[in-house]
Parts: sequence; C-alpha cells; structure tokens
Amino acid sequence: MKRTRTTVIDIARAAGVSKSTVSLVLQGSPRVNEATRARVSTVIRELGYVYNRSAANLRQSKSGIVGIVVNDLTNSFFAELAVGMDMVVQSAGYVQFLANTGESVDRQREVIASMREHGIAGLIISPARGTQVSDLKPLIDSGIPVVLVVRNLPGAKVSSLLSDNYAGLSQAVEHLIGLGHRRIAFMGGYADMAVFEERVRGYRDALAKAGLSSGDEFIFNSAPSRAGGVAAVEKMLLRAERPTAAVCFNDAVAFGVCDGLRAARMEPGVDFGVVGFDDVIEAKTAVPALTTVSVDPQGMGQRAAQLLLKQINSERAEPEAQLLSVRLVVRESCGIRKNTRDREEHA
Repeated sequence: MKRTRTTVIDIARAAGVSKSTVSLVLQGSPRVNEATRARVSTVIRELGYVYNRSAANLRQSKSGIVGIVVNDLTNSFFAELAVGMDMVVQSAGYVQFLANTGESVDRQREVIASMREHGIAGLIISPARGTQVSDLKPLIDSGIPVVLVVRNLPGAKVSSLLSDNYAGLSQAVEHLIGLGHRRIAFMGGYADMAVFEERVRGYRDALAKAGLSSGDEFIFNSAPSRAGGVAAVEKMLLRAERPTAAVCFNDAVAFGVCDGLRAARMEPGVDFGVVGFDDVIEAKTAVPALTTVSVDPQGMGQRAAQLLLKQINSERAEPEAQLLSVRLVVRESCGIRKNTRDREEHA
C-alpha cells in the first residue's frame, strides 16, 4: 500500500498545536516557547517529516540560495575565499550553490544559467578569463543582485569588491629595492587577465620611481599557477642578464618559482628573492616562508558575502565599489641585504 505523505496538519494534530505554530517551528522562529518547540520537534522526528524549504521559499517569493562562482578552485586563494563567503552565507540562513569554472567562459555561462533556474537570491562571482559584461546581462536585467569579487568588469554596473593590486605590487618592489635589488622581474599571469594590468603598473611605476628600467625585459608571462611559476623561471634562465629577485602574480606562481629555482640549484631567499601576492595559508609554512602581499582571502570572502546580503535585503540597492587595502608581509623568501650585495658585486 502506498504511504501517504506527512503534512503540517498531521504534525499539528499529533502535537496538539495549531498549523501556524508548526510552521513557526519549521522556520526557526523565536516566537515559539521552548517546551512547545521541543514537543513539535519530537513529533516531526517520529512522523519522519522533511521540511521542503525551497517550496516554502517559493510561497514567500524568496530564495534561500546564494550562488558563488569562482574561476579556479585549485588555487588555494579561491578556496579560502569561498570558505569566507560560506561562513557569512550560512550564518544568515542561506545555502550556497558553489561552482568552479576553471577559467572557462562557456562553463561559466552554463553554471549561471543553472543557478538562475534554481532561483538564486544573488550571485558572487570571480569572473573567468575573457568574461564580457554581456555575460552577466541576463542576471542584471532580471534584478538578481550581483557582486564581483577579485576581478572587475568595468561597465557592468554591479557591486564589486577588489584588492588594491597597484599598491600591493608597488610595496613589494619597493621592499626588494630597499634590500639592494636592481634587476627585479615580474613573473606569472597574462596581459588579458583582469588584475594583471594593475599589478604590472604598480611594478613598473615603483621601478621608475627608483630610477630603474621599467621596460618589458623582465616580465615573464605564464599561467597563474605553480606550474606557471616553474615555466617563468625556465624562461628567465635563458637570459644572458638575469634578475636577482621577482615579484609574482600570486602565491601559486611564487611557490612554482621557488620550485624552479631549486631545480636550477638556486636557493630561494638566498640566491634569489621571491615575493608573492595573496598570503594564502601555505605562505607562512612554506620553506622558506613566503614574503607576500596579504589580501586576507577569507576576510575578503566574508566582506563579499556581507555586501551581497546587503544588496539582497535592500529593495533598491545602488551598486557599490569597495577597494580593500593590502599589506606586505615580510618573511624569509625575499632574502637579506648582505646576500643581495654580494650577488650584485659578483654579477
């Protein structure tokens, strides 16, 4: 015999309360006293009732789902960013729908379309490489709040939360110059990546300010990954005149640069200075510990989620642009003044 589905009315009868009281318990409302809540909860468990939250949200014309789309979850920076978002989203009573695009615009379109079908309340996105404003237009036109994080899309007319890439790279270069380095490379990333231009501009301007060459001879493009860092070092080793230090597109590249240096029998922090960008968890425990520009990825994720919730809860929220300050965290990988002087004297 087919078993009939347990309803809210069944629970109300068994618990001796009204249907509205059962609904308040299911919604976690503080308006129900603890004794009644406990009695109703016991009946719910005994009858095996499962609360259909999505159906309830449809009745209330409100979704409990927040979409989060990132471009590369294999990079620990974006994993930490997603953790920060999840902490805020969950505490606000939402469920996150997380997707990784792997830098594919086509994949990004697919996951955004799927999220729209599931009725997301809002979206946080770090756009895939090559994303156009038009890719977000269907979301924007439908009135779904969108927050861009890490990577900007000028002209998108949505909220954004970005780090100060220019200032971060400037600080990193100035620190290496202060250690005595005069030939400083920029390693990793590609010119068509959203934050590349800002970071390279900070790199060039800091060199120019110190009266050093700010041309392209020491810019080594590569994938923004650990493997990309190794590839950048391999390109550098082909040069007759080599740099003595490098600022890297991100920490993943910096770790790869350290790998590539060791493969060439050069010790990071002793034979060559290395500075990253992000300050992921592994930066502190790496050998040598990585000097890097700290963005605080978890904190950034929390701020992005808070900004999105603010947009969701506002009837007519205007787009907001936030630029987060960064700071240089000096550890061992950038080397020391004496070693730098010795290398330059014998170069």
